[in-house]
Amino acid sequence: MTNDEPAIAQALAERRHLMSLAFRMLGTIAEAEDAVQETYVRWWRMGSEERAAVQAPRFWLQRVTSRICLDMLGSARARREEYVGPWLPEPLPSQVFSRTELDPADQVSLDDSVSSALLVVLETMTPAERVAFVLHDVFAVPFDEIAATVGRSPGACRQLASSARHRVEQARERRATRREHDDVVRAFASAARSGDVQALIAVLDPGAVLRSDGGGVVTAARHPVVGAERVARFIAGVVHKYPGCDVLEQETHDGLGFAIWDEGHIIGVVTLDVSEGVVTDVRLVLNPEKLSSWKTP
Repeated sequence: MTNDEPAIAQALAERRHLMSLAFRMLGTIAEAEDAVQETYVRWWRMGSEERAAVQAPRFWLQRVTSRICLDMLGSARARREEYVGPWLPEPLPSQVFSRTELDPADQVSLDDSVSSALLVVLETMTPAERVAFVLHDVFAVPFDEIAATVGRSPGACRQLASSARHRVEQARERRATRREHDDVVRAFASAARSGDVQALIAVLDPGAVLRSDGGGVVTAARHPVVGAERVARFIAGVVHKYPGCDVLEQETHDGLGFAIWDEGHIIGVVTLDVSEGVVTDVRLVLNPEKLSSWKTP
């Protein structure tokens, strides 16, 4: 083994950590992979002596990945304005980015940080707010280190994270407990299967919103569907149109959701938000580019 090989091996061992970080900042696996790949390109470009001089490869790689994500978030906003239909973050199976060695309470917090509900909130933030929040509140990075990453003072980074945290906490306060969420989602599913529009309306908030993300690749609603009756009729229409599909209960980072399968192929994932005993938001991801983590029913 050459002197450089231990540093290379240590850097490669950090890929899962970097992907976990980049996904929370960018919202899709493909974009996260691009950020991590660019990080490693910059690592390989350094000479052997430079790599050997890096005492903590994880922190070097984490900082570079964060800077790349910060740049990507700026251009992503422009791309998403041109996206066909609503843009939604990529939904993940519950085991993706989970860590079994964590205390269960810490795991719940970590799982929530990749939920579609939270990622939607993160999309409303400035790139700097999002990076500061993810680094500090999810990965416990000190503000001095965050300051070096985003090019602002530690005090400014603290304010960025505080502003982001306030928005996240407001969204969390409205959400149901996991047990209530799953009970309401099962009632929603029962009503959807029956095709009873009135039963669906009964489990939907009057201002419920359904967003479907087909990305221009597959057919989906080009605009959000708003209002309990409209959402109920839209869902009933979809169920009637695709009677041969298997809609299976699926654990997600948002709680109970659904995976839609057609002849063994994943064609959609549904995640929902519940508040005060009714469904407030329905997210239907149909874009096949955002279903890469779902392999088998």
